[in-house]
Amino acid sequence: MPGEAFVVRMREACVGEDAWIRVKRRLRAELGDDVFMSWLARLELDGLVEGSAKLSVPTRFLKSWIEAHYVERILSTFRSESADVSAIAISVRSGMRDAGPGARVTTDAARRVAAAAPKPSAGLSTDAERPVVSAAMPAARPESEISSAPLDGRLTFESFVVGASNRLAQAAAERVSRHDGPGALYNPLYIQAGVGLGKTHLMHAIGNHAKAAGRRVIYLTADRFMYGFVASLKAQTSLAFKERLRGIDLLVIDDVQFIQGRTIQQEFGHTLNALIDAGRQVIVAADRPPTELESLDERVRSRLGGGLVVEIAALDETLRAGILEQRIAAVKATHPGFDIGAPVVEYVARSIATNGRDLEGAVNRLLAHATLSNAAITMETAEIAIRDLVRSREPKRVKIEDIQKLVASRYNVSRSDILSERRTAAVVKPRQIAMYLSQVLTLRSLPEIGRRFGGRDHTTVLHAVRKIEKQIGDDAALSEEVELLKRMLQD
Repeated sequence: MPGEAFVVRMREACVGEDAWIRVKRRLRAELGDDVFMSWLARLELDGLVEGSAKLSVPTRFLKSWIEAHYVERILSTFRSESADVSAIAISVRSGMRDAGPGARVTTDAARRVAAAAPKPSAGLSTDAERPVVSAAMPAARPESEISSAPLDGRLTFESFVVGASNRLAQAAAERVSRHDGPGALYNPLYIQAGVGLGKTHLMHAIGNHAKAAGRRVIYLTADRFMYGFVASLKAQTSLAFKERLRGIDLLVIDDVQFIQGRTIQQEFGHTLNALIDAGRQVIVAADRPPTELESLDERVRSRLGGGLVVEIAALDETLRAGILEQRIAAVKATHPGFDIGAPVVEYVARSIATNGRDLEGAVNRLLAHATLSNAAITMETAEIAIRDLVRSREPKRVKIEDIQKLVASRYNVSRSDILSERRTAAVVKPRQIAMYLSQVLTLRSLPEIGRRFGGRDHTTVLHAVRKIEKQIGDDAALSEEVELLKRMLQD
């Protein structure tokens, strides 16, 4: 009966949604947060149709990238969670979703469900009968075109607050931007910094200054570089894409840690080599040093590390106070009555130790409190305004390389011994402990941990983890030793 068919389809949809939640959870655990958030987080399940899981993404670039690199992985994971799935189809979302709770049904799927549903009595209407409202996609630029991302004119060297943690990076960036002699300086210049510490500000400052001096500048994020390259391949204009990049004076690429894919990495490496060999300036920013860009080809990492690598460290309290004072001065230009006393500035600088973006957020909250309540900012007001920004310090990010070095030192072996094929007891035990700690203290997947331990299979890592877990439960001395190693790595 039609009513039964409708119920069956709705039950299948619920089962599919539950399986999809488990699939995404597994993919995130196996691939790691960086890869998952970059490529798979925006995947949505639109429905299951005759054994085919209909997935969608917001852009054509994501669709092409996932189909080229991850579709088999997604399918095998889906099959392990739901035996009903035999194929996957990925489309680009071009319309608005139904507003109902948890509804993720495409127009096609909605029509099929509606067709199976019992017909309403005359004069009544259902959600399935209502027209689907679609949103027009914004006009795309020509696929063969590669253009610079917009530079923010407010981000200049003059507006960059200098302190002990960023002085070297600022000096190198300013000197590179002002260089007008033959060749290039510190090529490539590699700026390493965490989120909100000012690396993007410096990148824009370099681009703005060089552009004002008449130099040909292209500023790209990693996503924009990858999109341009993939689009040029589709449009068969890759030669024009390459020539456009290599005909500039200065290339600025931000968040290079997100560049992935063998072909794109090869082209990125060729572009680096062509520009550097021609004496053109290359500036790159990332959130970690070149040696830790694990997803990048080794030759590209070596080329990036061959120039000047400068790090922007965490902001000290004096620098945070300077950033706050500059931001408050900028706000006063449009809100003359806005004023914050020195004790409040000191309190905010002391309380928010994360990054510059949180400091700017604090000023915005204080401004809102002052303008909405028409009252002066007191210490009590400040505590209320910024309490959501005052967080406990995040745990230290542990790296597999650090684990290997510490364990090797602790057990009087070398790191190369741990990565080698040696199977003596003096090497096997520390190797297994290092693998166990890598699984416990990092977000890396088992296959990735295996690769970082001399290219071993993930089953080897799993065996090591289970063996150390069992020994820790049986041996109190080993348990204490492993706990000590954990504390040393996390302090």
